Amino acid sequence: MKHFVDARGLACPLPVVNTKNEISSMKEGESVEILVDNEIAVQNLTKFANVRNHMIRAEKLGENQYRAVITVGTNREEAKTEPEDTSEEEVCIPSQKNHNVVVISSNCMGQGEETLGKALMKAFVFALTKQDSYPEAIYLYNSGAFLSCEGSDSLEDLKFLEAQGVSVFTCGTCLNFYGLTKSLAVGNVTNMYDIVESLSRAAKIIRP
Repeated sequence: MKHFVDARGLACPLPVVNTKNEISSMKEGESVEILVDNEIAVQNLTKFANVRNHMIRAEKLGENQYRAVITVGTNREEAKTEPEDTSEEEVCIPSQKNHNVVVISSNCMGQGEETLGKALMKAFVFALTKQDSYPEAIYLYNSGAFLSCEGSDSLEDLKFLEAQGVSVFTCGTCLNFYGLTKSLAVGNVTNMYDIVESLSRAAKIIRP
């Protein structure tokens, strides 16, 4: 069975979303061909493939014509992370990162009923995936560390954001305090020095 995704003319992040949906039904070693019409979409597909340890090959077919082929289950080290022919034109502006950072210090949003707070936080993280532009980074600390760990309802959304180039960082001290060190499932561990440094240079800090 041939797997094919025609993402030409689709706004970001739909090329990645549609590719992810197609791959969900594929087996290891199978390939999917994706057609897109801008280099930014190729870059987003490359990040998506690398995060999930798939192999990707990309080429420019012509003006605003690109083809990417993703093979499921190939080691990341073998992946080709650059298109064979690239352009400096950034067609899909909404896919760009900005210098805003999101800071999440709890696995609940607001004060009051815990169940409601957790539902609101899940909705907040999901809403981040639907914005026209993504933040540069997301920092999780205190009980916010639970969001990036196994069993989190926000795990897939955070993985999606990471695939779009958003850096996801979780406080190492917090992971250790809650006994979550071995449960981290997305992003990287960070420390307070790096958190302060990033926040100090951010154009905007978003806190739910």
